[in-house]
Amino acid sequence: MRSLRLEPELDEKVKRAAAVRGESVSEFIRQAAEERAEETLSKRVSFADVVGVVHGGGGRARRSGKAFTEALAQSRAKG
Repeated sequence: MRSLRLEPELDEKVKRAAAVRGESVSEFIRQAAEERAEETLSKRVSFADVVGVVHGGGGRARRSGKAFTEALAQSRAKG
């Protein structure tokens, strides 16, 4: 079991929305939490099959740290 605090404005909005849907506030919040959890977890899982598949070889990105350091040093030298 969980409890939560809502800002007064959000609490009122949730009460109105639950009434429109013909649900209790608790059911409305449970459903919203379920949908948000599913959305979050499905996005995370959807990347699992592509993470680590592409190997770019570096290219220009390989030198980006050094290039940034040099540009910063030049900027500081100019004052």
